[in-house]
Parts: sequence; structure tokens; C-alpha cells
Amino acid sequence: MNHIYNLAIIGAGPAGIATAVEGYLQGIRDIVILEKDQNHNSTIRKYYKDNKRVDKDWKGQKVELDGRIYFVDGTKETTLDFFDEILDKHSVELQTHVEVQKIEKKEGHFEVFMAGKSINAKNVVVTIGRMGKPNKPTYKVPTGIKKKIGYTLDGCSEGEKVLVVGGGDSAVEYAVDLSEKNDVSICYRRESFERANPTNQTSIANAIIHKKVNPILNMNIEGLEDEEGRVRVVFSETEPQVYDRVIYAIGGTTPSSFLASSGIAEEDGKPVHDENYETNIKGLFVAGDITQESGGSIALGLNHGYAIACFIQGGCQISKD
Repeated sequence: MNHIYNLAIIGAGPAGIATAVEGYLQGIRDIVILEKDQNHNSTIRKYYKDNKRVDKDWKGQKVELDGRIYFVDGTKETTLDFFDEILDKHSVELQTHVEVQKIEKKEGHFEVFMAGKSINAKNVVVTIGRMGKPNKPTYKVPTGIKKKIGYTLDGCSEGEKVLVVGGGDSAVEYAVDLSEKNDVSICYRRESFERANPTNQTSIANAIIHKKVNPILNMNIEGLEDEEGRVRVVFSETEPQVYDRVIYAIGGTTPSSFLASSGIAEEDGKPVHDENYETNIKGLFVAGDITQESGGSIALGLNHGYAIACFIQGGCQISKD
């Protein structure tokens, strides 16, 4: 309890790791990353299918990297290997299986509370992602079919009739991937998949043309019903359909209750911060997906980490460690 870290980072995704490594390269020592899952980058591990493309310029958004972490296009596997490597090369403590509940400002430092323990730190950076709290349907899910409702491909098997809900990259990739061994439909409230990247737009178009995926576009879902253990989906403008499984890939939400309990102000669903990503509380920062409108850009998260490390140190050093 008497030990005070120089820097505590909540969340071991790209922005969290970047903040730690860039901080180390700027001369900050005694850094800890706190991660609620069993390993770093849990969102990539859980929500990205095997061999999924991971692009530096996410959705075509060109981002020049500011710091000394050189990230390039790759796959799910090469991206995880990359972050393994940079963590191994720098003296950064990673604590896993610890879920932070709140942060309290003390005299000259912060106390970060977890289940059964707490740590102290001079500066704290919150980098928890939106997908750590995936969006769920607003309508009630009957108890008898809850195990048939998912947000990733976990639990899926072969030969099922599956409905994927969403129109972004994850939804498209889930639908195309599942269509190899399942009867798949994809439901999206708009008439095209313009949110997906060009490669995924081509993939879903081909799957629809070859009748591997059935599109249900310009359509909302009004509710779910239990039909003898299967999922009866009630659509807004067409007849209900029955599925073995429904997968929602409709993004994630900012963890507002956590931010509020830590005193971090929000505006329009995002934490308030200045150009250095410092919140309304001096020494308490936010970075990564949580600061972005829709999240997803690894490159932006890396730049956030670099900017925060520079600000804490009072300016960036030029040396290339």
C-alpha cells in the first residue's frame, strides 16, 4: 500500500501497451498495466476471427505514427506476436485477472481499487476499450434462449441456421466465415455495408451473389421469442424467422458507470479530455477506443500513448532506445 507507481495503466490493449512502452522509452520507470482478462489484447483475441486482417489505416483512415512503436499491417496472429515482443523488450509490469472498480484522487497520487486490493500511482491512464462492453439488444432476451445469443463466434457449431446482426467489419466477417458450414443470414438496419472496409464489402457482396449469405437489409428487429429452444426473431417489416443462433456484432459502449465512479466527466458518450488526453482530473488520462467515436484504430491508440508519455515527462526525448 505504501508503494507508489509512477504510471498505472488500466487495460492491456494497443493504447495501454503503447502508453507503457513509450513511457519507458521516455525514461519513466516503475510502470504497471492492469488487465482484467488473462492476457493482453483480449478484444483482438475474442472478437477477431483467426487470420483476420489488421490494418494500420483502419477503415482507410490514414494515420502517421508519432512514436517509436513501428506498427504495420498484418493479421490477428502477427499483431498479437508484435505486442508480445514489445512487452518482452521493455521493463513493464503486467498484472492480469485484475478488474479495476474505481480510481480515487488522493493527496499527490491516485489509489486504484480492484477486488480485494488497491495500488497507488502518480499518474493513471484509462485505456479500456468499448468492445470490453459489447452493445446488446434493447429488447428482452427470453431466459430459455440466452445460450443461443452471442457476441462472438464462441459456441458456434456446424450445420446451424444463424442470424448475424450488424453491418460493420465484425458482422460481415462473422457472416462470411460461418457461411462455409452454416445457413447464414445477416440483418442490418441500412441498405448497404458501407461501414465495412473495402475488402469486407467485396467479401459479403460475393457471398450474397453466390447465395452463401442471405441479406436482410433496411430492417430492424423488434424482439426475440423462445420457440421450443430456438430463437424466433420478430422483424419490423417482414415475417418472423426462426434460427438456431443469433450473433450480435453491433459495436460497444463507453463504460459510463466506471468513468462516473472515478469522477471522469463525459460529453456525448465520450470522456472529456484535452489535447494531451488528460481528463478533468489532473494526472488522470484516457486513451484508445474509449476516446473515439466508433473505436477500432490501433494506430490512433499508439499515438495517444506516445502523446501521454511525452506530456507526463514534460516533452519528448529524441534518443532511439
